[in-house]
Amino acid sequence: MTSTLDEVDTGEPVRRTRFERPSPARARQVLRDLNGSSVAGGVVGLVFSATGPIAVILSAGLNGGLSPAQLASWVFGVFFLNGVLTAIASWVYRQPLAFFWTIPGTVVVGASLDHLRWSEVLGAFVVTALLILAIGLTGWVRTVMAALPMPIVMAMVAGVFLRFGLDLVHATGSDAVVAVPMIAVFLLLSVFPAAGRLVPPILGALLAGALAVAASGRFALDGAGWLAQPLLQSPEFSWRALTELVVPLAITVLVVQNGQGTAVLRQAGHRPPTNVAALLCGLWSLPAAAVGAVSTCLTGPTNALLVASTERSRQYTAGIVCGLGAIVVGLFAPAFVRFMLATPPAFIAVLGGLAMLRALQGAFTTAFSTKFTLGALLAFLVTVSGVNPLNINSAFWGLLAGVLVAFALERADFTSRDQAA
Repeated sequence: MTSTLDEVDTGEPVRRTRFERPSPARARQVLRDLNGSSVAGGVVGLVFSATGPIAVILSAGLNGGLSPAQLASWVFGVFFLNGVLTAIASWVYRQPLAFFWTIPGTVVVGASLDHLRWSEVLGAFVVTALLILAIGLTGWVRTVMAALPMPIVMAMVAGVFLRFGLDLVHATGSDAVVAVPMIAVFLLLSVFPAAGRLVPPILGALLAGALAVAASGRFALDGAGWLAQPLLQSPEFSWRALTELVVPLAITVLVVQNGQGTAVLRQAGHRPPTNVAALLCGLWSLPAAAVGAVSTCLTGPTNALLVASTERSRQYTAGIVCGLGAIVVGLFAPAFVRFMLATPPAFIAVLGGLAMLRALQGAFTTAFSTKFTLGALLAFLVTVSGVNPLNINSAFWGLLAGVLVAFALERADFTSRDQAA
């Protein structure tokens, strides 16, 4: 391993290996550090991941015509496999390290299923995993993350996320009986923080929607199996799928999701293993692809919930609890998917839209509040347009257009960014 000098929060130069070394806690130490607050924080982080973000998977999969068995296998992969990784990584590095799946990548995949076969998408998952793994092995993750202007990347993400906000509005008009109670409860729990700490707004919206669906008599749950039966699925490698999906998926993992997760953990006073995290994302994405699950990433929102759970030295136990809970959710993936699919389309649309509101707001804020605003605007417009020359998704063209426009017309922003770095 090579070593480099780096600046840490104290301003003191320290020697650090390319791949950050772990310092696992002993079993007795874990039990001492585990308390009610860390357990609650781990459960809240899990509840967030298992509610709104799941609706994003189901929405993408249903738009692509996936079967309930394929959807259940996808949910198994993103929870069971990533739960194992979350629990182990949090223990080994003694900090909360929640790994789940790339939400913007899932949205990109959903749009691509309009013209790509599922087997082609799986092939793109495999190649994306290998690309992330290769970048992680080089130890150049920070260089890759810094190469693309974040405002342009987030403008592309905003364009991808916009559909969920629009679906939320449309669902309110088409099925107010389900949508209005969900939105009302979400807003009430958001307005009153004390209540929101007891019941997270997205969980309250889910419960309100479930009650509204049950009261309207539109909940039809069949008696199929409850335990996970993951499907091992064969990938198909095609140039159109690889050119359309691999680069956007890798960017959403390394730049968008891992970047958010790293920033959240650093702000909380942790030293997240950036290079190791990328390495693990690539490695774990391979078995995930085998069962039809999108790429693994270091999540931002879930880690933000974990670091708010208890004092910093104990927060890793919240990560362990979250990971163990995710394993349980993964084992019961068919039951979870059947429950969600038994509800009207508006339920999933509203739940997904509410879950994405803050992410959409954050994407717009990052995209248009500082530098590269013209490049960001072009990236957003091209992404929203849905154009797909060569059958390559508009998210890729949006990112490319934004970077080219910024390079041609906003060179001063590149210069000032490099000087600030």
